[in-house]
Amino acid sequence: MTKDFNQTTYTTPHIVNYYAQLNQLQPAEQAIFNLLEQQGLKLRMLDIGVGGGRTTQYFSKITSEYIGTDYSTEMILACKKRFSTSSRKIKFEVCDARDMSQFSDNSFDFILFSFNGIDYVSHLDRLKIFAEIRRVGKPGSYFFFSSHNLQGIESEFEIRNHLSLNPLKTYVNLVMFALLRFFNRSYTSTQLKAADFAIIRDESHNFKLQTYYIRPKEQIHQLGEWFSYLKVFSWKKEIEILNLEELKMNRDMWLYYLCSINK
Repeated sequence: MTKDFNQTTYTTPHIVNYYAQLNQLQPAEQAIFNLLEQQGLKLRMLDIGVGGGRTTQYFSKITSEYIGTDYSTEMILACKKRFSTSSRKIKFEVCDARDMSQFSDNSFDFILFSFNGIDYVSHLDRLKIFAEIRRVGKPGSYFFFSSHNLQGIESEFEIRNHLSLNPLKTYVNLVMFALLRFFNRSYTSTQLKAADFAIIRDESHNFKLQTYYIRPKEQIHQLGEWFSYLKVFSWKKEIEILNLEELKMNRDMWLYYLCSINK
């Protein structure tokens, strides 16, 4: 996987502008925001992959100190411009989640990595990020992140799922299917069904990004070395997915995972 290509994509002006104008929490994020707000705790928060500051306006209100980071300098500049008159408790820093040495051990009460930001590095770098999050998080602190669901995209590789009674819709679907298959020629449907995770060029930003997709069961297993107290949320609704059987059947394009940091 070419990690630098993904990073370069997030410095492109029109993509930075796109993220800078987003301002809504996703349903799963709203659920966690409500939970933290109800607890009334003033947490020191690290918001990794902050992008254009979509989550800043919400979570900064319920934290004692808020630090937003991104490996794109351009994204951080956009955040500083967007929140230039905000409270001094809000800070933005350029930081690559694979190496957060600028932060001390046990520094944060709550860590967020939203919008599937963790999916744009290689498998080994993903594990480095989990290790770094465990290091900078306080014992028992919360880590909340989203990740693409391999079960959600599997059906996109089956041509029959793109057919419709509407000719125009079928045409558009088949064009997207052709592009998906072209950019992922190394994968067959059979290979994807057998895989625990896969790097896929999906339609995000016109197929520019290489994206990590993982099965929920494998993601839970992957987290076990560093985290406990796992809850999984549908990104579409403010509800928890309660059991493994439900997870095995889930076809959301991505899911949110809430963890507690082990030490």
